[in-house]
Amino acid sequence: MTPIKVLLADDQALLRSAFRVLVDSEPDMEVVGEAADGAQAVELARSTRADVVLMDIRMPGTDGLAATRTISADPDLAGVRIVMLTTFEVDEYVVQSLRAGASGFLGKGAEPDELLNAIRVAAAGEALLSPVATKGLIATFLAQAGSGGAGPGGAEYSERLAALTGREREVLVKVAGGHSNDQIADRLEVSPLTVKTHVNRAMAKLGARDRAQLVVIAYESGLVRPRVE
Repeated sequence: MTPIKVLLADDQALLRSAFRVLVDSEPDMEVVGEAADGAQAVELARSTRADVVLMDIRMPGTDGLAATRTISADPDLAGVRIVMLTTFEVDEYVVQSLRAGASGFLGKGAEPDELLNAIRVAAAGEALLSPVATKGLIATFLAQAGSGGAGPGGAEYSERLAALTGREREVLVKVAGGHSNDQIADRLEVSPLTVKTHVNRAMAKLGARDRAQLVVIAYESGLVRPRVE
């Protein structure tokens, strides 16, 4: 099995070293590079063809958000998945990161097993929402941005949403609810492969890189309304 290639992007050398030891201790993954800022992260993402980038949001010079936008906009790096690392449970850049193309985010205080699982989840193309920064947090930010209704991208996505079949819309709502393919399959009484097909078609029609993008689109378009507890 080919190991998952991981790129570490953080301005703290000590933290990168700790992550490297942890990642390299796993038989199914390896660190292929370290970046101290966003510009270097973009350069290394291109040269190493990393599968997953652990990207700190706040870095000097080019920050993680700008680097994520650059990587996501590059067709040659379409297979690169980005997991944003944040120091705080509520970070103002979290949703901006997801809009920019990140597959999810994780707190720097996460347990080692959580971090390793995050890498595997992102590499598999799944949406990563940490236990602390839940989809409810995303909904809160989007509600603030869009005054509780459709977000700023609502008009942009309305035509694309119209191209979805009824079942694709139904699956999209479930994805936005944080459900896995297996869970959606159980609820809709279809096979997980059928769900995966619907998800892939929805991603293609909506221009989404991965499931995390589908979650953001579902909220911003108004298809799913935020529920803030």
